[in-house]
Amino acid sequence: MIPKRILIIDDEESFRHMLSVILKKERYDVETASNGEEGLQKIAVSPFDQILCDIRMPHMDGIEFLSKAQKAGMDAPIIMMSAYGTVDTAIEAMKLGAYDYISKPFKPDEIILTLKKAEERERLRKENELLRKEVEREYSFANIVSKNEKMQKIFEVIKKVAQYKSTILITGESGTGKELVAKALHYNSDRSQKPFIPVNCGAIPENLLESELFGHAKGAFTDAIRTKKGLFEEADGGTLFLDEIGELPFQLQVKLLRVLQDGEIRRVGESKSIQIDVRIVTATVKELVREVNEGRFREDLFYRLNVLPIHIPPLRERKEDIPLLIDHFIKKYSQSMSKSVVGISPKALEAMMNYNWNGNVRELENTIERAIVLADGDHVELENLPIEIQDFHDGVQLTPLGEEEYSIKKASRFLEMNLIKKALKKTKGNHTQAAKLLEISHRALLYKIKDYEIVEKEL
Repeated sequence: MIPKRILIIDDEESFRHMLSVILKKERYDVETASNGEEGLQKIAVSPFDQILCDIRMPHMDGIEFLSKAQKAGMDAPIIMMSAYGTVDTAIEAMKLGAYDYISKPFKPDEIILTLKKAEERERLRKENELLRKEVEREYSFANIVSKNEKMQKIFEVIKKVAQYKSTILITGESGTGKELVAKALHYNSDRSQKPFIPVNCGAIPENLLESELFGHAKGAFTDAIRTKKGLFEEADGGTLFLDEIGELPFQLQVKLLRVLQDGEIRRVGESKSIQIDVRIVTATVKELVREVNEGRFREDLFYRLNVLPIHIPPLRERKEDIPLLIDHFIKKYSQSMSKSVVGISPKALEAMMNYNWNGNVRELENTIERAIVLADGDHVELENLPIEIQDFHDGVQLTPLGEEEYSIKKASRFLEMNLIKKALKKTKGNHTQAAKLLEISHRALLYKIKDYEIVEKEL
């Protein structure tokens, strides 16, 4: 293991020597400086893991060293050392950015413990920084997989509006990636170092939702045994993502409107308002215009939320993204499961291209995860897919109806239409050969193509 490098800055030579001996016994790599100026010269030449600096020194004292070291971009923890009577100065140094202080004289165990605590803090800080970078990379535009023109326009909108506090309403079917877009907005803005807090307005019981969002005072209701911050306060400086905003109870719509208008919230049971700085991003699968017209959603709140609308198209309207997404999720789950799957067979791909994906990208991701688990070879095969997707191989769905659908007439029309498509595809659009395969007349085939509005160039 590479020893930690420590710089001791103190004007007393005997003290520097004594402390060097203690730290070297603990396997630290130690250098010394007699004042702040020499200390600055040392850190300019090579990096240190930690710095121990006396406060009272000639030429340049510890406070001035601390200030100049930070301006120079030095981020190693600085631990101030203070003699009796200078503790107030040491505390002031901590306010200016020092990690800690230790009073002279001290026992060897005290200084070792202080250094170990600083090492642990630095380890956690670097770990958190790494995790944050990974999160930011995950929610960068490069990881929202699409080559669809509509999606590319959405990316451009996100880039333009990410830095502004204006509210955004994201609409789209379940599974299209509304939360992914919300996270991209947050992590590509100047709020990225602050919290991103998602909350599903339809998943929290109505009687708890107000307290969850706005917090409550101690004694506000029976179970309020202590004062609790709400999610608005937790998200201060960052982004609050209100998913399924169409499920927000009517009385809470009024409170949300006040937050948007005044930039402040009031905990349940309190009369004092709290100023907050939160960017609000909302999402819904509902048609809010219809909800407004039918009296279930406040019109004034809708216009407040709909300042910058983003609509995400369903996957069936951007089928060119399906191969990209399949490749992306195969790589993701093959790596996480330590499998050797590298691609998808033509039959399996054809079935997935023909499938409607009512659950959109989320359904596709779940399908690939399942397929990776079941795959024996290096490719996802047709038999690794759910039976309802396998049925779409060659463009024919053999089980067209849902569990609660019993219409023979509907089933017959659906199967007939798909058999015609399959025959036309197999014969490359030759009507005579297709009619023979279907065992119907040429005239009947032409009639049915027109009746089912089959577009042959799309087959």
